[in-house]
Amino acid sequence: MSVASPCIGVCQLDVSGRYCTGCLRTLDEIAGWSQADDAQKQAALARIAALSQPGTVRDLQCSRCGQPFRCGSGGQRGGCWCADLPPLLPATGAAADCLCPGCLQLLANDA
Repeated sequence: MSVASPCIGVCQLDVSGRYCTGCLRTLDEIAGWSQADDAQKQAALARIAALSQPGTVRDLQCSRCGQPFRCGSGGQRGGCWCADLPPLLPATGAAADCLCPGCLQLLANDA
C-alpha cells in the first residue's frame, strides 16, 4: 500500500521558497512524491512530524543569513523566543522555516 500524500490543499511556499506552508514538504519532496518509494515517503512524514511537535528544541541555521540558532526555547513565557515577537509568518508548526532572532527582528521592524 502506498503512503498517502500529506497535501492539505493549502499550496503556498514559505518566505524562503523551500517549504510548502500547508503540508510542510520541501519542493524536492513534493516534486518527487509520485516516484518516491514508501520508505522515502515515511522519512518525509517523520521529518514533518518532528518539526510539528510543540516544545521541540532544535538547532537550526537561518535561511536568510546562515547563522546557527536554537529554535523552541529562550522565550519570556518558556516557549520559543519568536513567540515574544508579533506574528509575522503563517504559523504552520514547522515552522515551516524559522529565521534567527536577528533576521526575524529585522522582519518585524519592516512590518
